[in-house]
Amino acid sequence: MRLVSHPILCNYYLTYRCNASCGFCDIWERPSPYVTLESARENLRDLRKLGVKVVDFTGGEPLLHRQLDMLLTEAKAQGMITTVTTNGLLYPKYAERLKGLVDMLHFSLDSPDRDEHDQSRGVKCFDKVMESIAVARSLGERPDIIFTVFESNIHHIKRLWEEICLPNDLVLILNPVFEYNGVGETLSDHALKELTRWGKQKNVYLNDAFVQLRLDGGNHVDRPVCKAASTTLVISPENKLVLPCYHLGLKEFPIEGNLRSLYLSDEVQTLVALEGRLPACEGCAINCYMQPSFAVEMNKYWWKALPSTLKYNRIKGTWKQMLR
Repeated sequence: MRLVSHPILCNYYLTYRCNASCGFCDIWERPSPYVTLESARENLRDLRKLGVKVVDFTGGEPLLHRQLDMLLTEAKAQGMITTVTTNGLLYPKYAERLKGLVDMLHFSLDSPDRDEHDQSRGVKCFDKVMESIAVARSLGERPDIIFTVFESNIHHIKRLWEEICLPNDLVLILNPVFEYNGVGETLSDHALKELTRWGKQKNVYLNDAFVQLRLDGGNHVDRPVCKAASTTLVISPENKLVLPCYHLGLKEFPIEGNLRSLYLSDEVQTLVALEGRLPACEGCAINCYMQPSFAVEMNKYWWKALPSTLKYNRIKGTWKQMLR
């Protein structure tokens, strides 16, 4: 049963540029401009009219955009929940400007071991994450640690949780690695069971529907769980609407100041209707599109996602904003 028929999330790619070169991501390899403030203002107004509640300013590295604070201010003016994930390299420099503008601030950290984390990110950023945590806490911010889980680092969850998250009262978000276009990897059933166990611990967030989807072999085109195109609008740095999702990116439509009418057009809605049913959608388990998919249709994944969703929103207080 479909509970929400309109899009709820926007993945707004401010730039594909990045000051890291993570081995499990290929976004940073793409040439890219930066989003303009003028086009973002137009798009954010239309996103609100379409019913979008959450805007994820992403990249690349979103803090490379020097007007990020202005973009966040515009999104907040439209009543949206804002989220930013950063590798921490630039956060101490811009923290004062971003104070109070990011509802869900995530620092990426994949190991409590400095050398191991820096190697996975292709740049020395562990110390900057530690500095970012201290700076954010001093400003009264409540950042989270987002931990991308591989077979090779799952054993580090306990140490990172005990040594970094609990002493700083941070939520540890477990983000199971996914595979796409030859990038990333899959997790064993043993690792997935270990993640489920960790998801029950204090200040740990794991969407258990991610685990269930992987155990089920991902999305299946004959009975798709993916609702990427109808739940999530993807806007590129070139100010184009990307469908059906960023990773598949079959078609890009120039927005030209008309996001709402473009999204509701017959041509776009024809593509939206194919979400989860295209050949490349078979076996997909991409977290950033599955999470909103789990939120809009009452099925076994909705029920699997519900406890962790309630847990996180209770800790962070974001449920109050969702009711506005």
